[in-house]
Amino acid sequence: MTDDQLLRYSRHILLDEIGIEGQERILASHALVIGAGGLGSPALMYLVAAGVGQITLVDDDSVDLTNLQRQIAHTSERVGQAKVESAAQAMRAINPDPLLRPMQRRVDAQLLDMLVPAADVVLDCSDNYATRQAINTACVRHGRPLVAGAVLRFDGQITVVDQRVSGTACYACLFSPQAQFEEEACSTLGVFAPLVGVVGAVQAAEALKILIGAGRSLAGFLLMLDGRSMEWTRMQTSRDPACPVCQSAA
Repeated sequence: MTDDQLLRYSRHILLDEIGIEGQERILASHALVIGAGGLGSPALMYLVAAGVGQITLVDDDSVDLTNLQRQIAHTSERVGQAKVESAAQAMRAINPDPLLRPMQRRVDAQLLDMLVPAADVVLDCSDNYATRQAINTACVRHGRPLVAGAVLRFDGQITVVDQRVSGTACYACLFSPQAQFEEEACSTLGVFAPLVGVVGAVQAAEALKILIGAGRSLAGFLLMLDGRSMEWTRMQTSRDPACPVCQSAA
């Protein structure tokens, strides 16, 4: 590391769980973040601030005035701009060193099969069920750890899918890919603004822990937050022996 890097990341380096070696692992890592909205905004800011060496951010949307209540990577001046470009601009202002790869694309299985194998960790910051299932399938297929988050109204949830941790559930073990329901969206039901910041920050923390190998991840657990009472619930999960995703990939 350069002298500037030693100074910039000094508060990480002081931690016994990170130190110089852990920070060097962060600098050499590649994170794939899907979604540059409410969850992606704080997650991306913390990843770039921590010095993740390469960050690929994918989102097909543009900044809208209704986003600004919670999507803190964007500004009034950037309404109409691609979210990935707006987020990249905010990230470069925090830390110009990491390599950023913004992609204004809607993810599908083909794109995921191209991007996921190149990443050390994947963060699902998307906002719809089908995309979450596709990301989970790709991460299981290619053996990449996934940090999945979701927020709606006053409720948030986070889990980690990591096939390296024996017996732990994938996203499809918890939420069936065959489930038929009406897609709920914050555009019709609303979302409590600070909650996406809390969940997105936890996603970034889990991703960084995975990259440096510190502590215990949320693999095997579903962490849920009730924003009305600010109560966390931690539920242990296990692999579904009939899961169509992780059992077929085993």
